Amino acid sequence: MAEITASMVKELREATGLGMMDCKRALTETNGDFKAAEELLRIKSGAKASKAASRVAAEGVVSTFLNADGKIGAVVEVNCETDFVAKNDDFLAFAKNVAQTVSEKNPADLAALVDLPIANGSGSVEENRKALVMKLGENISVRRFTRYATTTGKLASYLHGSKIGVLLDLTGGDSTLGKDLAMHIAASKPKSIDASGVSAEEIATERRIAIEKAREAGKPDAMLEKIADGTVQKFLKEVTLLGQVFVKAEDGKQTIEQLLKAKGASVSAFQMFIVGEGIEKKVEDYAAEVAAAAAAAKV
Repeated sequence: MAEITASMVKELREATGLGMMDCKRALTETNGDFKAAEELLRIKSGAKASKAASRVAAEGVVSTFLNADGKIGAVVEVNCETDFVAKNDDFLAFAKNVAQTVSEKNPADLAALVDLPIANGSGSVEENRKALVMKLGENISVRRFTRYATTTGKLASYLHGSKIGVLLDLTGGDSTLGKDLAMHIAASKPKSIDASGVSAEEIATERRIAIEKAREAGKPDAMLEKIADGTVQKFLKEVTLLGQVFVKAEDGKQTIEQLLKAKGASVSAFQMFIVGEGIEKKVEDYAAEVAAAAAAAKV
């Protein structure tokens, strides 16, 4: 039997938002397997999804750039250590210039990007990054980027503050539709355009959880697969762009798929970056540090 530590229980509690004892029981039941314990809690508690995916644990900004005709554009995430630096004008300018560099130079990856001459400045991206580190006193890094170049449509972008950025490739429609769709993506956070972009593993997990929840609720075995089918379809509507209800729908029912059909438009691709998404940030326990320092001083 694996040892269930307090830190394991705490981590599971932060990921699920459920009680300490529930988390400890789940870890005990799954012999310390975190993913299995999280899934078990979803089955037993009816929790819709893990809270861990929404935790933002690094500072920085997302920046976008579109060329004059809207045919080429980029979205980038640039990280720093504190929100104070993330609001600095020089840091913001660096992020914007990196986005323009990606758009204009089309680097293959981050390794290629750092050696390129930066837009609106002198020296390479890496030289400018190092100079900014020296000036602001924090570690600064370009974490990721996506570049689109369209021949049949037009690109649209949207920044929600500086923490969420969307780049969208739209064919048909107009600039208003492009902006509305980009804003919708920032608000509703779809995983993909349609069901083909959702992994088989995610679908299998939703199906398995639905079956176990129905079984625990006392549903007959003959109904389990049908219940799971319905749950999976509901899940796909919630996480795919075309299946989601448009955030500005006047009737509260029109889906993005219906909106696009009415406008004679289609979405070829989209990319959304959320600052710090997927990065774990060290949580400083200052009380513990002080206690440790006091104990050391007595030795």
